[in-house]
Amino acid sequence: MRIAIVGPFPPFRGGIADLNSALAYHLSKMHEVHAFNFTTQYPKAFFPGKTQYKSGGAAQDFHNIRCLSSINPLTWKQTADLIIKLKPDLVLFRYWMPFFAPAFSGVAKRIIKKSDSVIMAICDNVIPHEKRQLDTLLTKRFFGFIDSFVVLSKKVEDELLSFVPEAKYKYSPHPIYSIFGDAPSQKQAKAELNISTKKVLMFFGLIREYKGLDILIHAMEEIKDKLENFTLLIVGECYGDEKKYTDLINNAGITDNVQCHFSFIPDNEVGKYFSASDVIVLPYKTASQSGIVQIAYHYDTPVIVSNVGGLPEIVDDGKTGFCVEPNPSSFADAIRLFYSIQDKESFRSNIAEYKKRFSWDVMVKTVEELSHAG
Repeated sequence: MRIAIVGPFPPFRGGIADLNSALAYHLSKMHEVHAFNFTTQYPKAFFPGKTQYKSGGAAQDFHNIRCLSSINPLTWKQTADLIIKLKPDLVLFRYWMPFFAPAFSGVAKRIIKKSDSVIMAICDNVIPHEKRQLDTLLTKRFFGFIDSFVVLSKKVEDELLSFVPEAKYKYSPHPIYSIFGDAPSQKQAKAELNISTKKVLMFFGLIREYKGLDILIHAMEEIKDKLENFTLLIVGECYGDEKKYTDLINNAGITDNVQCHFSFIPDNEVGKYFSASDVIVLPYKTASQSGIVQIAYHYDTPVIVSNVGGLPEIVDDGKTGFCVEPNPSSFADAIRLFYSIQDKESFRSNIAEYKKRFSWDVMVKTVEELSHAG
């Protein structure tokens, strides 16, 4: 099968681009795959981070053609024509934000007019975490061009059916990230990060309001005297005011127990942060799913997550981590419970087995089956 994938790829940074590169790589083992990337993803005025680009490549960078601008309709036609010329059996869009719906709609509409390719969308979200006017209209218009959908969580499945009740779709969970490679031993990782405490827990990933870092800080305030000898790693670029969080940390009286790395972490450094950590904490206020859980599972590291959205679908409560209500007291209790368990290695052995359901073979098979469905 000849497949065209449309969406962000490296050198753009972030989980969507990395996962697209990995998807293209795994599909290419059995199919002819062509990747079509952005020239402009977000205009600078719309992007809250420091840069949209990686410093260095990913371990599974996939060759791609940079041709699509989210804000230039001329490139929508040009991208569609490049794809049409290939005569692909399948055109696969990665959809996660209505901002990109006009560009994707422009490409898809022209492909439909000029070819008989199957049009598919892999949906991380249908309803975005941070809603804006026109989101519903833009999403509905794009979905009108789609033959079939892959949803990455049951929450997204429900959202899809609220937009397209008759949608042809399959559920396939977010695959394990496989781009970050091996990690050093915990002892070595802690030495590299200048951590001397016995206990290490981590919040990892882009820091946005809906991810609930404030919940975790307040939880640590509750248990700081009982937990003792701990370091909280906060690792990720802040899309907002860093001072908001440093003030919370100071007011909570845990400054000496917190290491803040307010920056985007290159792929080749991700492993040491996960290796240093006993547990990864995701106190999200809303969620569809999370690639952070899949990075943690790649390193056989347990997680404590909020009972929101699709997160409970990917945590075996009590075995690969804990799933709790998104408030400080619940997270404080879960962290205390985790550190009270003597046999923490059982979490790692449970994860090693549990994560098999998130293999790339599952995602590839889902795409293949949907592309051939009647």
